[in-house]
Amino acid sequence: MGASLPVRRADLFNEIFEGYDGPPFAVRLWDGSAWRTGGDAAPVCTLVMNQPAALAALLASPNEITLGEAFIHEELDVEGDLFAAFDVAEHIFSRPRSLRHRIAQRAAAAYFNLRQLLSLGAAGSRRRDRASIAYHYDQPVEFFTPWLGSTLAYSCAYFRDPGQSLDQAQQQKLELVCTKLRLQSGERFLDIGCGWGSLPLHAAQCHGAQAHGITLSRQQAATAQRRVHSAGLSPSGSDGCCGIELCDYRDLARIGHSSTHAFDKIASIGMFEHVGLRNLPVYFGIAHGLLRPGGLMLNHGIARASTAPVRRDSFISRYVFPDGRLVTLPEALDAAERQGLEVRDVENLREHYELTLRAWVAGLRANADALLGLVPRTTYRIWLLYIAGSAAAFRRGDIAVYQALLCRPERGHAGLPLTREDWYADREAAWERVAPV
Repeated sequence: MGASLPVRRADLFNEIFEGYDGPPFAVRLWDGSAWRTGGDAAPVCTLVMNQPAALAALLASPNEITLGEAFIHEELDVEGDLFAAFDVAEHIFSRPRSLRHRIAQRAAAAYFNLRQLLSLGAAGSRRRDRASIAYHYDQPVEFFTPWLGSTLAYSCAYFRDPGQSLDQAQQQKLELVCTKLRLQSGERFLDIGCGWGSLPLHAAQCHGAQAHGITLSRQQAATAQRRVHSAGLSPSGSDGCCGIELCDYRDLARIGHSSTHAFDKIASIGMFEHVGLRNLPVYFGIAHGLLRPGGLMLNHGIARASTAPVRRDSFISRYVFPDGRLVTLPEALDAAERQGLEVRDVENLREHYELTLRAWVAGLRANADALLGLVPRTTYRIWLLYIAGSAAAFRRGDIAVYQALLCRPERGHAGLPLTREDWYADREAAWERVAPV
């Protein structure tokens, strides 16, 4: 591993990591010297400091931004278990500031320039939302395919056991959504934020629904339209029952959908994270207006724990989701109820998202050479760190992903069965209903 650190520097590391109870790890500096946690256990990861600035970022002024920027610019690297490095970071964040300031030199942070984005209007405005979505999603689809898998589903999968493949788990998630909605042949189905079109395709192919998907991403819309056309399901085809549009959900009525009773069922999978607390009444109000009386909506999205720390500035908000702000589950459900939607069922899939994210990290690493031919190295490292860090946040319970089944009651009646037994009847047969994607 290299020579041991000089005594004075080793004492600093010993002091910083006093009381650390996470996985054993090591540190290797740019000059080849090294330090490791005590005990006989082999390190599960090694923090590699390629420059003095990385050591400053780790010990002098550590936070999500300084450590994240050190990683994406390759001043800091991780060998071995990337996920274990987040336990190290959490320990450092908890140490007194006086200890962390033993290293005087601080790394200069290279801030992402948001001026162009900020000039587009206030957070939550239409122009700014389009820019934020484009910044995150409008990479070439070839960048996503190697690690998202054949479904191109960029949301939490559903694992019947941890050993299942990502593709199988994502197909099961698509079927789970349709099962909870009790989607029937011929029903009008809307997917708000349809991504690359997997759920509308599944709803049309496996359930015979008249499916419609909308997205704000031009890259996603173009890819989804191609997939629908290839499946022979485009509105102009003989079996046309699936359409994809580049559209803001707030414009659904304007582009030709009746603002009242247009759909029997609605799904929103991994989209409402972009809505923001202030716009939740608009979001759920539009969904209520689009649903027929007795219609169902499944809202699947990430929420932060009420006890989780709220950071004004974070690595994700700066580099991944400009303007992204997570709400809590009570805030989301309260907003839905105030717009006339009744909460019928809520399920937390937190463990499933950690498994999903770990699979994505494995895919990113396994396909690194191909991906680096499509995007800059810094872009690749941003995605790798963001996804691995999200897995750590789900494991800690700082965030979770919820599926909330909502209903627009008709004269006080939801028109639903008294139990959920139909969800679980013939489940083995249901798992076989997977669309060729």
